[in-house]
This record gives sequence, structure tokens and C-alpha cells, in this order.
Amino acid sequence: MATGKSPQDAQAYETQHVHKVYQQIASHFSSTRYKPWPIVERFLQRLPAGSIGLDIGCGNGKYLSVNPHVFIIASDRSENLVKIANRHQPHASVVADNLLLPHPLASFDFAISIAVVHHLSTRARRVEAVAAILETLRRTAWVEEGRRSDDGDVGGKALIYVWALEQKSSRRGWDEGDEQDVMVPWIMKPKCRDGGNEGAMTFNRYYHLYRQGELEEDIVEAGGSIVESGYEKDNWWATAVRSGQFG
Repeated sequence: MATGKSPQDAQAYETQHVHKVYQQIASHFSSTRYKPWPIVERFLQRLPAGSIGLDIGCGNGKYLSVNPHVFIIASDRSENLVKIANRHQPHASVVADNLLLPHPLASFDFAISIAVVHHLSTRARRVEAVAAILETLRRTAWVEEGRRSDDGDVGGKALIYVWALEQKSSRRGWDEGDEQDVMVPWIMKPKCRDGGNEGAMTFNRYYHLYRQGELEEDIVEAGGSIVESGYEKDNWWATAVRSGQFG
């Protein structure tokens, strides 16, 4: 989608090509999303016991049970996916837009956003989404008090994943130089005894494919500092804190 579109046009575009699609495919989509990605799993398992955080764009909530010693408030724009995520008790799941999060600011030990931000159709909205995530993270006590500390606490930390443009070895075959704004089909096939595709339905979802370094640029633009970043299985990822946390 052209970046010159107004926020209203971008919102309408995302409603049509992202939100409505996930409402329609929620159950089928959920049935294919059950195995945690390794780096996300590692991030969650390394959190201190008693940590409280957010899963923003939680989908079916597959990450809510990874670490039983933390509490997660999950949210998703799709009401149908939130209904599925609510099965992961004792965690809470709510319907919420990434750009209008209902959470108190500067309050959480961690946040994850896995394969969500790339569904925003302009750079301004993607940066705004990253900023909304970062703003939920708590600051260190020493930043709040205007002093330095050597206790290693960097405040709340976020892990953000987005689809990569560089997927030359994947079945999709995208790579550097290809179009970054694409429609990706989701095909729902009815169960046919003969194995045919008669009656199959195709739903096209909007994605912005991130080039190398672009996620880090958006995080910095949104007011964050990069802790670590990398590439995993057709995705770029980064962990980040709010700027100024390192004193």
C-alpha cells in the first residue's frame, strides 16, 4: 500500500485485508499454530518468576503457557482468536487494537509482539505500533529517580518479530529487491473424501516484508534502544527497551 495514504484510508485497508480475514479464518489458522518459535520460547523462559507482561497480537495464545511462573495479559484485534486464547488460564485475553492498547503505561516487565507489526500498512503506523508496545514497559527505578545503578536492571523488555523480505530459501522465495508490500493467500480447504480442492476458499492478507535493518530503524524511531536482534526462519526479530534505560 502506498505510504501517502491517510490514516483513515490505511485503517480501512487493514480492516478489509487483515482484521476481517483473521475473523474468518480464526479457527483454521489456530489449528496450524501450536509450536512456539525457539527464540520466543527462550525469551519467555528466561523471565524472572513473578514477571507480568503482555502478548500483543496474541493470536490463539500459544505462548501463554510457555512459562508457568509469569502472568501474561494477551490481546488481539480478532474477537474470534481471543475466544480461543481465553482457554489458556489463568492468563487474561482481551480484544484490543495495537494502536489503542488499554494497558497502563510504564507498568510491565515484558511484552512480546510476534508477527503482528508487519500487518500495519504504512511506516508511520508501524512505528506507532512499536511505540505503543514500548510505552507499556516499566522504566528502571534508577531512571525514574534520576540516578544511575549497576544492578543490571534495564527495565521492561520487548521482543518483536516481523516477516522478512529475505526469504530466498523458503517456499515463498522473496528476496532483496522484491516488492515489500504484498498480499499473502490463506487457503481454507474443505475436508473432501477424494482429497480434491472443490469449494476451497482463499483469503488474502496484507503484509509488509521487512528488509534487513528496517525493524531496528523502526524501533529507534519509536523511542527504543536495541538490546539484541537477529534472523530466524524467515523472520527478523529484536529485543528492545525504552531509550534512556542504560543511563
